[in-house]
This record gives sequence, C-alpha cells and structure tokens, in this order.
Amino acid sequence: MSKTLIRGAKVLGGDPQDVLIDGETIAAVGAGLQAGDATVVEADGLILLPGLVDLHTHLREPGREDSETVLTGTRAAAIGGYTAVHAMANTFPVADTAGVVEQVWRLGRESGYCDVQPVGAVTVGLGGKQLAELGAMADSAAGVRVFSDDGKCVDDAVIMRRALEYVKAFDGVVAQHAQEPRLTEGAQMNEGIVSGELGLIGWPAVAEESIIARDVLLAAHVDSRVHICHLSTAGSVEIVRWAKSKGWKVTAEVTPHHLLLTDELVRSYNPVYKVNPPLRTEADVMALREALADGTIDCVATDHAPHPHEDKDCEWAAAAMGMVGLETALSVVQQTMVDTGLLDWAGVADRMSARPAVIGRLAGHGRPVAAGEPANLTLVDPAYRGTVNPAGFASRSRNTPYEGRELPGRVIATFLRGRATVVDGKLA
Repeated sequence: MSKTLIRGAKVLGGDPQDVLIDGETIAAVGAGLQAGDATVVEADGLILLPGLVDLHTHLREPGREDSETVLTGTRAAAIGGYTAVHAMANTFPVADTAGVVEQVWRLGRESGYCDVQPVGAVTVGLGGKQLAELGAMADSAAGVRVFSDDGKCVDDAVIMRRALEYVKAFDGVVAQHAQEPRLTEGAQMNEGIVSGELGLIGWPAVAEESIIARDVLLAAHVDSRVHICHLSTAGSVEIVRWAKSKGWKVTAEVTPHHLLLTDELVRSYNPVYKVNPPLRTEADVMALREALADGTIDCVATDHAPHPHEDKDCEWAAAAMGMVGLETALSVVQQTMVDTGLLDWAGVADRMSARPAVIGRLAGHGRPVAAGEPANLTLVDPAYRGTVNPAGFASRSRNTPYEGRELPGRVIATFLRGRATVVDGKLA
C-alpha cells in the first residue's frame, strides 16, 4: 500500500506538522516524521484541512449530461478540495426511487474523484403531491439520508409534515427549498430598490422566510430534523436563530455567492447573476456572514448548478437560474470569512467539512486530521491570488459569476482515502 508524507503543513491553520498517510488512513501526525519509502509532499506555508463536504450539488446526470455528468462534476469537486458531495434529486428521471439513487451512487463510485451521496426526492417527480419512496431509498445501497425537492418547494404543509414524520424512522433529514410559490410567481430578482428601478418583478424575502417559519414549527411539532437550503435573507437568519434557541432540530446552509454578491450586480442584466434564491442586499450579505461565523448557519453549500451555454447566454427573462460553484467555493469563503477575520481555518474546516458531514450522516468524512482517521484531506495555498478563468474549469459548464474576478487561495492537493485526486492544482 502506498504511503505519502505531507511535510510541514499547518493543520487547520495551526503550527506546522507532518502528516503520514499509509494506504487509506492517516498513520501519524506530528513534527519530524520520517519519510522512509513514502512519497513526500512539501507543504511549507500551506493549510491542511479535512476533505470538504458539499451538502448541495447538482450533477445533472441522469438526463442533463449536456450541462454536467457525475464524472465531470466530481472532477470539479476534487479541484475545489471536496472529497464528498450530495447530489440533488432534480435529474431526469427524478431521483425519487431506489433505482435512480443507486444509479447515481454507482456512477460516483466509478468516477473515483470524490464520494457521491445521492439526495432523494421528497415527492414523486418533485410534484409536491405524493411522498416518494423514502424508505426504499434509505434502504438502498445508496443509503439515502437527505431528502429534498430542491429547485421546488414542498409548499403543502401536510406533505411536509408527513415527510418529516417518515424520515424519523431512519434518522433522515428533509432539506427544504424555502420558496412560497405564489409569492414568487414571475419573479426575476430580489424585491427591493434595484428591482423597482429596473422594472423587474421582485422576489420578496418573505417568500423564503414564511416557509422557513412554518417548517421549523412543523419540525418541532413532530420532533424531526429539517435543513434549510441556501438561506439568503437576514430575516431567515433570525428565524433559524430563534428555532435553535428552542433546541429544535434545525440546520441551515449558505452558498458562497450569497456571502459575496448582491442584487446590485443585476443592473448589468448579465444572466450569470440570475440564481434561485436571488442575490440579495448588502445588509443580507453581512447578516449571512455573521450568522455563519456565530454558528447560526451551520455550513457552506455550493448549490453548484451547471447549465449549458445556450441556457445562460440569452435575455435575462429567459435565462436559467443557477451558478457553478464547486471550483471557487473555498476561495470565496477565504475572501469573505477568513480574510475578514470572521472565521479561522479551523472554523472553515467545521463549516465546510465536519458539520455538513454530520448533517448528511456521511461516515468517513469531516473527521479530524488525526492518526487512525480516514485520509480524506485538502491542502490549500492561502497566499495564492488568481483571476478566475472558466475556460480551465473541470466542470462541463462555465456559468460562473466570478469570471475575471481575482480570488484568494488555491487547492494544491486533494486526497480521497489516501489517493491523490489532485496534485499541484491539477487532476491526478
């Protein structure tokens, strides 16, 4: 079995240490470890983190392989420092049966770049009318524990209650796309000053907040777990904070783009900034950063949403919603949270690895960098500064809002169970 010695890395941003990988496991962590017959990776000045875990990735396969496949998406994930991703259910066909989630799971195993944990649909065909085969998906080889109709809201309170009750049997979680559909009919962007000036139909914050308020109450009522996808408003933060103060089983995620970008960018009418939920105000961005820092928001999730060129390079109203994010997420978090002093690297490890792994019940990931633990690791150069060029992305799609923008940090190496999937910033 192969051995690798990572020499002089700052584990979680602390003092430099050596980390010896033997096969799939971390064999030792300490100063002055001997290389022996191990391959040596010189890591002076680099940060070593547990492999990143994404709770919210759209891999598009099956059905939309023109925008992404499991293979291209997991390659993008590895480049971004991820060793595991949760693949959302809005594929064609929808991942609402054991057969489809097992297909996605097996495609992930075949790709070999990161682990793929399928997310099962809550309702049949994402239609919101009938519960999907939750138990069968949980009992499948994929072992599904997260269920979501993401892309659509489970807006029927009775269906949501039934789903929350059902998943308790196998310690599952319902991940809600919080969007009251009648309040967002025809909406094009955040409702506010900018939408008024541009004459675009606004997407009010209350459309998100009202669903979150309902669902945390439902989760408390049935004593079940609810996870809030891509939380985007200051009001949503306060509702989640209140629910957590009650001790309810509520978790939440924020995307990198909602930590950095605002609705002012929509003035360009560039469809690359069209996303669901929409980019919000500067005040919302600041509230989201503070909530991630204090733990009200549990984790960062990319909501990686690839689209082919023709679905984004068109007029604003016709453009698809979504942004790719796997390859830039860590850089955006460094810029918004680490470089601002809101989080240290240990905090990044918690919000981008440990917590999402716990929420998704993903064993073997998000573990401490310690002897005896699985060697799922990410090596980062925090001093790097580079301009984003989507032409070099591993993802099949190029719809990034960061093209031409300088971002800090670069993933130098990613290890999946001891095997390097990325070396010197490139796919191994």
